[in-house]
Amino acid sequence: MNKTSKGTILIVEDEEALQATLRLSLSLEGYEVSVASDGVAALRRVREEYFDLIILDIMLPELDGISVCETIRLTDTSLPILMLSARSGGSDRVLGLKKGADDYLTKPFHLEELLLRVDKLIRKNRKLQEHPPMDDVCAFGGNRIDFNAQEAVNARGERIELSQRETMLLRLLVAHRNEVVSREKILQSVWGYQVYPTTRTIDNFILNFRKYFEADSRDPKYFHSVRGVGYRFTDEQAA
Repeated sequence: MNKTSKGTILIVEDEEALQATLRLSLSLEGYEVSVASDGVAALRRVREEYFDLIILDIMLPELDGISVCETIRLTDTSLPILMLSARSGGSDRVLGLKKGADDYLTKPFHLEELLLRVDKLIRKNRKLQEHPPMDDVCAFGGNRIDFNAQEAVNARGERIELSQRETMLLRLLVAHRNEVVSREKILQSVWGYQVYPTTRTIDNFILNFRKYFEADSRDPKYFHSVRGVGYRFTDEQAA
C-alpha cells in the first residue's frame, strides 16, 4: 500500500456497471482497489493479498457471498466484510451477519452511505488492532532484543546484529505476542507491498530467529509457524 492510500479494498461484484462505479468512487476517495467477479476468484485474492476491507455481494457466480464469507472467517476473524444484496428481506441480512459479515447494505444504496460505512469499518478495525506502545527492549528466556540498536544478545551470551527487516518482524511479532499474525499482515507491515509469491522468505526469517533465540531450534518454544494461517511469538510469562 502506498503511503497516501487510505486502505486496500477488494470489491467482489459480478455486475460490471456497479463494480466499475464502486472502483472509481473508492479510488477517488484515496483507496487502493482490487476487484473480483466471482466467489472463487475472491478467495484466491484474499489468500494471496492483504486487504483492509472486502465489499462482498451475496449473489455471485461459482460461489455465493455467504459461502465466501464463511470460508474467510475460518482463518481470519478480523478482516472487515461489508455485504451487499439486492434482497431486502430481513432474513438475508440476519444470515449474512451470522455468517461473519460486519455490515450489510441493500441495493440500491446511496454511494455516500457506502463510503461512510467503508471508512467507519476500516477505522474501527485499525483501532482494535492497535497495541499499547512497546518497550524498546524485549527480554524473554534469557534473550534480550534491543529494537532501537537493532541487536540482540541470546541466552548463550552471543551478540547478534539484526537487519532492519529482522528487527521490524521481531517488533511486529512481539507486539502481537501470543497471537497469530497472518502472513498477509506481515508482508504488508514489513515488506510494504501487497503481493509476495511464497511464504519461504518469512519461513527463513523464523528459522533464523529459532537459531538465534531457541535452546533447540527443532523444538521451538518462542517462534512458531501456524500452518495455513501465519506466525506467532509465544511468551508464556505474558500470557
